[in-house]
Amino acid sequence: MKGAFGGIPKHWQLTRVDRVASVNARIGWKALTAAEYQEDGYAFLATPNIKSAEIDFENVNFISEFRYEESPDLKLATGDVLLAKDGNTLGIVNIVRDLPRPATVNGSIAVLRAHDVDPNFLRYVIASDITQSAISAVKDGMGVPHLFQRDINRLAVPLPSAEEQRRISRFLDVQIGHTDDVIAKRTRQLALLGERELSAVFHAVRGASQSGQRKGSGLAWMGSVPEAWAVAAVSHHYEVLLGKMLNQERVEGEYLRPYLRNTNVQWDRIATHDLLRMNFPPGERSRYEVRAGDLLICEGGEPGRSAIWRGEVGEIYYQKALHRARPRGESSVRWLYYCMRAATALNVFAVEGNTTTIAHLTGEQLRVLRFPFPPREVQDQITSELDEEVRSLRDLANRVGEQLDLLAERRSALITAAVTGQIDVTTARGVRVP
Repeated sequence: MKGAFGGIPKHWQLTRVDRVASVNARIGWKALTAAEYQEDGYAFLATPNIKSAEIDFENVNFISEFRYEESPDLKLATGDVLLAKDGNTLGIVNIVRDLPRPATVNGSIAVLRAHDVDPNFLRYVIASDITQSAISAVKDGMGVPHLFQRDINRLAVPLPSAEEQRRISRFLDVQIGHTDDVIAKRTRQLALLGERELSAVFHAVRGASQSGQRKGSGLAWMGSVPEAWAVAAVSHHYEVLLGKMLNQERVEGEYLRPYLRNTNVQWDRIATHDLLRMNFPPGERSRYEVRAGDLLICEGGEPGRSAIWRGEVGEIYYQKALHRARPRGESSVRWLYYCMRAATALNVFAVEGNTTTIAHLTGEQLRVLRFPFPPREVQDQITSELDEEVRSLRDLANRVGEQLDLLAERRSALITAAVTGQIDVTTARGVRVP
């Protein structure tokens, strides 16, 4: 424990969470299921509700009074520190500053109730790089990251005087508040760039910038298209084939070859750093081989997500979780990629007009999908211009992303320096702390 916070000022103490706070958590909620959620009642917070600067008490599920009363220790109070202890959000921490309605938490959140430490200071200690590294080192679980209650209890806590704790907390509230405001603005900017890209794609594939007469496309989500453009099924222009099913017999043998799966295919890029291998006997290779220029389309996960294979690996095949679209004639796979991008963004792949995206995009569904198809030279002109616009938007998005990374690093470094006594918050430049 001392090794983690070995550089604290000499007049500070070093303790641990269970000596300055109670830790309350549980696994599950006595068979509570989503079927019990109500339209109103007692707020039931999950990890998404504690991810932002302020706890979200609005976009929550609600449970009955009976369920709320089941666990008195988890009834939230002002000053409670909430720590995500499961899954990819493990380590996220927040504090209940205001309690607009009675609330509790689900099994993925631990409630830390301070008794011998300023709760806001405790929250910042847990948010520090040192504690986050300690959490990463002890997390455990069966495939899903998990932080046990005993590990939370043992987390180290540097402990200055009560007055110093309050001063550090006030200092960080001001500084982190400013940083969080900038992060929120940059995050919104990033979202707007993504929306602008999708808007550009949609307008391009419907020929919005093309001159001349227009006609109805026959597609409710598409609207009108240039009169000279054909509207046809995917199968009219492309051969669509689902990949090879995976089973134990096929992952062992003398014909092991690398193959692509759903997770390898992201929008407009294919990751090849973690390729798996499967048995592809000579008789199957021509059927399941991926050639440069093939469009790979996700069947599940995010149905419709697509990317063009550009020959990054010399010999490669693909699994059943993917469709392969290969041109039958002159049509461009880049054009089909942008059509899939627009259709997916507009939730075209939905069950009977529902807003819920389908779990799988079958080969039959993909083949009968109808898109507008201008002449090949027009396809090439539009996709070339669109590529340039998308590239410019993504370059800008990357720069904003780099700024967000730097802001997050500064935020973490400032918290760590303050809770370890590496900066004197009373004399920090540009900050007045009473």
